[in-house]
Amino acid sequence: MGADHRLVKWCDVFIMLEPKLDLMPDNKQTALFSLHQELGGKMVPFAGYEMPVQYPLGIMKEHLHTRASAGLFDVSHMGQVELSGDNVEAKLETLLPANVQALKPGRIKYSFFTTEEGGVIDDLMITKDGEGKLFLVINAGCKEKDLAHMRAHLDSVQIVERDDLGLVALQGPKASAVLGRLAPAVIEQAFMSCQFVDIGGVNCRVSRSGYSGEDGYEISIPNTDLDRIVRLLLAEEEVEAIGLGARDSLRLEAGLCLYGHELDETISPVEADILWAIPKSRRESGGFPGAERILAEMASGPKRIRVGIKPEGRAPMREGTELFHGEEKVGVIKSGGFGPSAGHPVAMALVQSDLKEVGTELEAEVRGKRLPCKVAALPFVKQTYYRKSK
Repeated sequence: MGADHRLVKWCDVFIMLEPKLDLMPDNKQTALFSLHQELGGKMVPFAGYEMPVQYPLGIMKEHLHTRASAGLFDVSHMGQVELSGDNVEAKLETLLPANVQALKPGRIKYSFFTTEEGGVIDDLMITKDGEGKLFLVINAGCKEKDLAHMRAHLDSVQIVERDDLGLVALQGPKASAVLGRLAPAVIEQAFMSCQFVDIGGVNCRVSRSGYSGEDGYEISIPNTDLDRIVRLLLAEEEVEAIGLGARDSLRLEAGLCLYGHELDETISPVEADILWAIPKSRRESGGFPGAERILAEMASGPKRIRVGIKPEGRAPMREGTELFHGEEKVGVIKSGGFGPSAGHPVAMALVQSDLKEVGTELEAEVRGKRLPCKVAALPFVKQTYYRKSK
């Protein structure tokens, strides 16, 4: 989960359309828009918002800084939604393959809404706030679609979009030390858990989660206090403001799916290789949209599957690049770019399942030429999520 749509393409287009990017009348602004401008953020239209793709530090250095220290991202374009009502957990389970009823208060579950045909409508994070109360974080580009989907199917459930809240992500190996100075309770907070803590006199929802592959937090803050709290975080020596360009390269190196790329309504969770998010109880009971296709693919294997791709040489292979085995077209790259931490180009693709083994040699057609590449293990860099010691 995390950023939406075609970020690498936006980075490319930004260079060509820079003189026109100051005219974005149809896009919304987050409560941090003025701060982004103050910090020298290069703003681009993204998922209906004006968002910073990078700051003066540059995408490469922002990426490496996050891996080494602590990066702060504005992700307020994401949707934050409260669900409440009788049997809300059971009702939500009819739309996705998660065991929401087993979720304990303060814990977070990654899941996805599925179509009747077994594709993915959107991926999301679910937190149980208490009996009869759930909190969801959904992708920016899918907000309206997700809200309409829930309102059409969740009878007697109160659905409230919390557009009064902003959301920032503090990511990196020093994120815990930084946030711990302001809110000591977060230091030993478990991965994929949520709690409310005081930060600068403001009651904030803090989740130990993120989409960079690093340890870190996502912090939900009232918009009225967002600018001030973000400035407190940026005042810490280890913290730099990071744009959406580095957010995309970080998640790609970490082997994390992005909606609109590795996930969409034509791609099943089996093909996307995210079966770890479907618990045994739901595999056995079904009862969610698309279960027939998804369970059948689990039993017999999908025809195509998500894999890592390592191009030979230094030229990145972008989204839409076709892959060949001999003269046969066998797949397509869904995300691609240069991996600053990996030190080489990286990509993720959907390929025929019989070619999924690491080391399988393929060719990619780039500008009319066939260039060699290999199936690679995911993730490209080690994920360093916090694991509480026993």
